[in-house]
Amino acid sequence: MSAETVELICPAGTPAALKAAIDAGADAVYLGYRDETNARNFPGLNFSRPELADGIAYAHDRGAKVLVAINTFPRAGQPEIWHQAVDDAARLGADAVILADIGLCAYAAKTHPDLRLHLSVQASASSAEAIRFYHQAFGIRRAVLPRVLTVPEIAALGAAVPVEMEVFVFGGLCVMAEGRCALSSYVTGQSPNINGACSPAAHVRYIEKGDKVISQLGGFTINTFGSGEPAGYPTLCKGRFEANGKLSYLFEEPTSLNTLDLLPELIAAGVTAFKIEGRQRGRAYVSAVVKAFRQGVDAIRRGERPPAFALDGITEGGRQTSGAYERSWR
Repeated sequence: MSAETVELICPAGTPAALKAAIDAGADAVYLGYRDETNARNFPGLNFSRPELADGIAYAHDRGAKVLVAINTFPRAGQPEIWHQAVDDAARLGADAVILADIGLCAYAAKTHPDLRLHLSVQASASSAEAIRFYHQAFGIRRAVLPRVLTVPEIAALGAAVPVEMEVFVFGGLCVMAEGRCALSSYVTGQSPNINGACSPAAHVRYIEKGDKVISQLGGFTINTFGSGEPAGYPTLCKGRFEANGKLSYLFEEPTSLNTLDLLPELIAAGVTAFKIEGRQRGRAYVSAVVKAFRQGVDAIRRGERPPAFALDGITEGGRQTSGAYERSWR
């Protein structure tokens, strides 16, 4: 894969974020509908059908693409709104749909044979056998890889599959294998994989107690923050709990993925597209991160290393990691 052909795929949680991403240099944006067909189903986010039509027109007028994420799993016996989501994406001229569910892949391939299909990270396909299955059965053209593979593993996978590979390069991490998380549903009754929202906002509470702020999810205390300490959004996997007499981030510490320095190695491994996470983030975040990675990709095209950018101020917990890409514990 050449740096000349690699795409920068950027988040668009709102029409304003879509414009910010494209104006900052995105090759494509990914977004979802304002319903449970989309894994970022939060109040105030996402797109109505008219907004999607306007967003596609804005993107296409500027040479960018729009990818529609329909990446939750339909309810048993009730796939109608998921089918309609695919139908509407095709009708409105989306450049691709991003799917996780096998049945939905089959529906899209049969009903809209000319519609480009991408395999969502929610499908959690990380082996050549799994990705080849989706390609052979449904004509999947691109797979978004789970954030559990090293760069050499990605290179080996790319040599063994006949599809494009897309990887996350910046943003929030998840301790779970994508598409397999059940932690949030235990305390909220809402499934991230069906209802589309991990830690739904309606279940979140912040309580001031003296000089401390307590964050809760579904009535359970997830964290306690001291005076002046940023109060993060309460998700169970990034909660601070006491275990064996020790208070710590039990599953995962708040930190953000940043692979700007690894972009040349990912391109050499055969990666087709770089994906920035953050559909729930605002225009300032989108603009800053997209500009940084746009300059990084353009530098590589000139034969240079990506320039350094100070992005700590917009990362989770003010900390950054290269995640599993440079995994040293194996």
